[in-house]
Parts: sequence; C-alpha cells; structure tokens
Amino acid sequence: MSIVIGIDLGTSTTEAAVYRGGKKEMLLNLEGTAVTPSAVGIDERGNWVVGERARAQYLLSPENTAIEVKRKTGSGQTVQLGRGRYQPQELQSRLLSYVRTYASEYLGESVERAVISVPAYFNELQRRETIRAGELAGFSVERILNEPTAAALSYGLEHMDEESHVLVYDLGGGTFDVTLLEMFDGVLEVKASSGDNQLGGKDFDEALMDWLFRRFQEQHGKDLRKDRYAAAKVKEEAERCKIALSREERYHILIPAISTLGGGPVELEETVTRAQFEELTRELLERTHHPIDVVLQDAEISEREIDRVILVGGSTSMPMVRADIADYLGIEPECAVNPEYAVAEGAAVQAAIITGEIDAEDGLILTDVNPYTLGISTADDGFGDCMSVVIPRNVTIPVTREKEYCTFWDDQTCVSVEVYQGESSIASHNHFLGSFLIEGIPPGPAGREKLNVQFAYDLNGLLKVSATIRATGKSASIQIHMTGEPEEEAKPEVDYSQWKKAPGARAYRTLIRTAERWLAKEDDPRLTRQLRDELRATLVELKKALVLEDEESAEDLRAQVEDILDIVRTGQ
Repeated sequence: MSIVIGIDLGTSTTEAAVYRGGKKEMLLNLEGTAVTPSAVGIDERGNWVVGERARAQYLLSPENTAIEVKRKTGSGQTVQLGRGRYQPQELQSRLLSYVRTYASEYLGESVERAVISVPAYFNELQRRETIRAGELAGFSVERILNEPTAAALSYGLEHMDEESHVLVYDLGGGTFDVTLLEMFDGVLEVKASSGDNQLGGKDFDEALMDWLFRRFQEQHGKDLRKDRYAAAKVKEEAERCKIALSREERYHILIPAISTLGGGPVELEETVTRAQFEELTRELLERTHHPIDVVLQDAEISEREIDRVILVGGSTSMPMVRADIADYLGIEPECAVNPEYAVAEGAAVQAAIITGEIDAEDGLILTDVNPYTLGISTADDGFGDCMSVVIPRNVTIPVTREKEYCTFWDDQTCVSVEVYQGESSIASHNHFLGSFLIEGIPPGPAGREKLNVQFAYDLNGLLKVSATIRATGKSASIQIHMTGEPEEEAKPEVDYSQWKKAPGARAYRTLIRTAERWLAKEDDPRLTRQLRDELRATLVELKKALVLEDEESAEDLRAQVEDILDIVRTGQ
C-alpha cells in the first residue's frame, strides 16, 4: 500500500509528518526545515513561489504575495495577487503541491495520499474547499481530521493506558479551537469541540500593528496603513516583537526609512514591554473563554474534572496564554506535545491507522463529534425560516436522530426539506447543505398529515437526510458528504466549440482572438509556461460561460484574460 502522510495546513505555517518504523517523523522541506511559511506569490518572471521564498518576497512585493489565505477558506472571497484574482483553494493547492514535492524527495518515493487537518470549527464548505486544494495539488485526500483531535492522537499514542479528561487548547496563527476528550483503555473519545475561526496569532500581531500605526501618526501626522510596503514592514516587525516578548521583558523596534517627510526619510522607533503587549491584546485572550465554556457545558464536565490541559499551536508560547488558562481553569497547562508539530504528527498517526501500520484494534480507537448543529428550515409559530434542530452540536458520531413534523397549510401535498448547519435560530443565517422535495402528501387540513424526518451521520462524514410521509410510507432523501463533494448527478460536459454562436459572443470575439494569437506564439519568452497554462484554461472557461449564457461569469473571466494579457505584454 502506498504511503500516506499527515499535513497541518496552517494559517501562518504548514508542516507534514509520516509514521514509519513505529514512530512519528517530521518531513523536512527543500530548505531543510520542518516548518514552511504558508505564503504563496508570483515573482517578476510570472513564476509561482511558495514558502520561505514567498515570505521573503512579501516585504518587497506585498501586492504579488499572499499570506494567511486560510482565513478566507469558505468565505466566497477571492485573493488579489498581482493582476489576477484567485480562489483560496487555488493558492493553498500551490502550497500543498510544494509539500508533495518535498515529501516525495524526503521519503524517496512518490507521495500521492494525505490526511489533512482543519480547525474543528470548520463547516462543511470549508472542509470541502480544503479537500479541493489537496486534489488540485495531486493528493488523494484520505481523511479530513480536526486539528485538536490530531494533537490528541499525537499525545494519546504514548499514553495508551491513561484514563483522564484532556482539554486540548489550540491557538494557531489564524484560528482557535478547544476540544475536550476522554481517554480510557486506548480509546480517545471526543466529548465536545468549539472555537473561533477568526482568532489567532495574526490578531495579536494586528493589535500591536494598530498601536504602532497610531504612535507613528501621532508623532508624524502620517498614516502608514495607506502604504502597502510600509504596512508589510510593520507587520513583519510586529511579529518579531511578539515572539521576542515570549522570552524577554521588552523589545526595541526600529524600522529605518519607513517613510518620507519633508523630502527626507523618517524611521519608526518604539520600545514595547511585555506588560504593554499583554494589555493591548487582553481582549483577544478573553475571547478564548467563551469556547471553553461551551465545550464544558456541552460535555457536562466541570473544570475540576479536567485532568490535563494540552497546549497546541505556536501562539500558545506566549506566557500570557499559559497564565490565563491557569487562572481561568485553575489548572496549569502542559507542553506534553510539541505545539508546532503535534497536529502534523497526529495527522500522520491517523494516516498510519488508515494504512494499517498502526492496528486500529490493538492501538488507538478514535471517536468524534459533529462540531455544528444540524437541522432543517421550518415555519414554527407561523413564521418561516426557523431552524429546527435534529442533531445538536457535539453529539458523538455515528448518530441517527428522527423528528416529527406536520403540514403547515390546508391541502398541502408537498414539502421542500432544506438542510442547514449552524447555531443560528434563523435557518438562512446558517450554512445551507442541500434540499430535496417530497411529494404525494394526502390533501387535508393543516397539521393533520405527519412526516418523519431522519438524519443519519456516519464516521465517514456522510449525512443522509430522509423524510417519510407517515400515512403513505412514501419517502425521499438526500446524501451529503460533510468532508467531501456532495453526491449529485454528473453534470454534462459543456461543448464550447460552438461559442461563436452564443448570443453574447460578439462582445468577446476580439479579446478571444487576441488571446489565441498569443497562445500560438510558441517561442515568445514573455508567455511563461505558467501564464500560458492560465491563459488557456481561462479561455476555455470563458467560452463555456458564453455557451451557458452566464453573463456574470463571462465578465469576471474577461477581466482575468485581460489581466493575463497585460502581464504578458509588459513582461511584468
């Protein structure tokens, strides 16, 4: 069986590991380190750069470099990079492709399978986009694994005989998760998870950055936020300051010639104490308390019943984090695992269970929970768009739950069952998962006919929702892969060869012909291989949009083609 690696695809950094020879092993990248910055960029020649090279480029060319892309996963937003716009999963796939390259070189064989970790509080769409990023990089994604659960696997492998309640506190570069597990007889049972996908080390950096921006403006009357290059330098120095203050009581910041005033250069200089930094970020730290409370409440566990608190994520190295946990929970946290490596190592353990290198029966047994509430939209109390809960959050999976509903108006003969994931009482404020129609309800007065709606959620992330008319036994259902693409009928391939006959084609003909002429120039050095591939693929999508009469997509694709052609013409 081919090897499967574990990957921690982080906001700030990315790591990969493998389990072989009975032990966990971090994989070293092409620079010889285990930690790769989660940065992606395009250099002056139009070639992609990732990792350390991209991170270094960020200071000199922030407009051509993307960092902290993970924050945009599932948001529907695109990322501006140079003159092009990219989906978050496209940029993350570049980073994962690099991981695949260095993993293959390190292990001496082609690596094509992976377990990828995600924040426990990622929803179905965010998980699906992470899988898509892996697939674009050439991986078969064997499993999506919650980050704190992965860290617990890394810890639990060496504590098989322990019986305890373990709280995993995972404060990474861009996300925060907290998970409570119960360990007994080699079983790791996840009791509850919660988190904040918009809280991490990045926010601590930005709190310090805002203070530095204000100080500079007070002293010099100039807002550095409006200068991308200056802002990039401030961000870099703020991160250095944060890291240094984990070891030292004060840090001296000096950025020479960060701007100009009166025709001459001006510097940014400040001394920041640990106490100042902690005061600036106190509110951020307090935001970690609510997810902890949610987990303890959902698991029906008190603080006194927690045996261990395990720290995960690079941001937990800040002394204020450990002091806050000790004060809030009354228990000293432990560094029982390497905070930076634990998630990747745990993903590698899960990979070894999948391949059979770790015997799932004799070794660790892992159970998990659904992190979000699952339900359907109903019209309770005469008002529509209500979220009716079928499976509450933090229920151990696999699980099957059933609920009874009735017709809402007289002579109603069909119902559209809309499935949602989330915590809002308003259904449409949650994440829509899918819908199906059940017909053939016997007509009659409102409330007379009953329907049973059943949710069945299994360990492989498959959610099956079915509805049955009690009077007739007729049923309908939908299957949703919570960690992959939803099952649906295969869409027919669009024949774009006849794009010229499309109603709106006339407005695009000149642009398409120009692009095709450039593609015919095989030896022009300005059209790099990367740009050629992007131009060809974008043209195909544009022609498909014209055939489908999708005007909005066609306009977006027109802009992308024009941006690529501008880069080619200018050679930049």
